[in-house]
Amino acid sequence: MALDLVDYEQKAHKAVKTFWRNRKAAKQKQIESGKADQGERAGVTSGKNMDGFMALILDIVRANGLAHAQIHQKRAVLTLPGYFRPTKLWDLLVIHKGELIAAIELKSQVGPSFGNNFNNRTEEAIGTAHDLWTAYREEAFGKQPRPFVGWLIMVEEAPESKSPVRDSSPHFPVFEEFKGASYLKRYDLLCQKLVQEQLYTIAALITSPRSAAKTGKFSELSAMTGLKTFVTALAGHVAAEAARLG
Repeated sequence: MALDLVDYEQKAHKAVKTFWRNRKAAKQKQIESGKADQGERAGVTSGKNMDGFMALILDIVRANGLAHAQIHQKRAVLTLPGYFRPTKLWDLLVIHKGELIAAIELKSQVGPSFGNNFNNRTEEAIGTAHDLWTAYREEAFGKQPRPFVGWLIMVEEAPESKSPVRDSSPHFPVFEEFKGASYLKRYDLLCQKLVQEQLYTIAALITSPRSAAKTGKFSELSAMTGLKTFVTALAGHVAAEAARLG
């Protein structure tokens, strides 16, 4: 049976529009209430920015054989046991017949402060995956095949994220691929390495300018970290698990 990618490109364009519009609406609402957060945080704290991508992922799961699976989106039922900490809160969990089918994180990053946030996102992504796979090894989810573990991030396409960045490493040289790499390139490298080190099944990066609130425009930096790779791998995993579990 062919995989159903649910017209993912069109839905991704819609998700991008939703992202930028929700940020703007959240910021305006806080300004009007007189309780606006400082800087760009007003657009982050609404918690709805990645809803369009969440909807795309749900469509992929339902269209490829697991329409009757438990697909958890509410905070109260999004925790999994960890190894280094008691629990970890995920953005989306798919569970079917008592088995963890997929655990997915959806992230975003906008300017102007890309440096500190890139480091924070990197540490969080690595730590989250290492904790999950160690818990899996210790049979925290019971005896079952490896779940799909996905990480998808949308990063603002802006002069600050596209410009070369210098690093200070006085004692030992940084790896060659990082030298002069922009923050967008660094995110792309991060996603590639997260998959190469088997920390995530797929890690994807898409970039988009603020003007995409009207157009839904987004770009990808490499096929390995592209959205099609993400949705195809997820659809394939879901279809395989649907066939296995019935």
